[in-house]
Amino acid sequence: MVGGGPRMSPGEVTLADHGVLFLDELPEFGRDVLEALRQPLEDGHVAIARVGRATRFPARFQLVAAMNPCPCGFHGDGSDRCHCTPGMPERYAGRVSGPLRDRIDVWVTMGRVQAAALIAGREPESSAIVAARIAVARRAQVERRGVLNGRLTGRALRAAAALSAAATARAVALAELEALTGRGTERVLRVARTIADLAGDRRVEGHHLDEAARFRSPAARVADREAS
Repeated sequence: MVGGGPRMSPGEVTLADHGVLFLDELPEFGRDVLEALRQPLEDGHVAIARVGRATRFPARFQLVAAMNPCPCGFHGDGSDRCHCTPGMPERYAGRVSGPLRDRIDVWVTMGRVQAAALIAGREPESSAIVAARIAVARRAQVERRGVLNGRLTGRALRAAAALSAAATARAVALAELEALTGRGTERVLRVARTIADLAGDRRVEGHHLDEAARFRSPAARVADREAS
């Protein structure tokens, strides 16, 4: 996944540099593979050391992952098809550690889609419309600070957010309510800035912060509390 071997070859994270790395069935990957993702997700590169030699590969990618709620995949879908024993769904989800979850900014639970919705449901926005809106948001980010929001930290992030007094108070309240670490607070602020950009809003307001906080993984919230 991260590379290495006798010839120090780049891994999947480097091959996905400035692109998307999609990992399906995330808990099925080995623990060592998943934990190796933490450094590139945080730093944008991977460092590999072998006897007498160290190599650094670029690895700034967008991670997209998918996972079932339990080993059989039917937990919580409203049917009686799940035959997992009590506690099995939690243990299955626990294969993805808290520190790795904390590095994934957006978590979305997708319920089972009913057949009627597939056949007669309302048509969603086309990919072209969504892509155009994303392109506008990305352009605004680069024009504002020279980089995308995901690269912002510290003072640059606070300047980009341009929080009003009310939004600042809301950010403080959310940090206290969720017991966010410094890293967790910055991640919520970056997502909120992106939500505002997608809406065409110049400043980050309280409702952007609330939406960003809702995207955090419950396990990441637990990790925040344990670290605080």
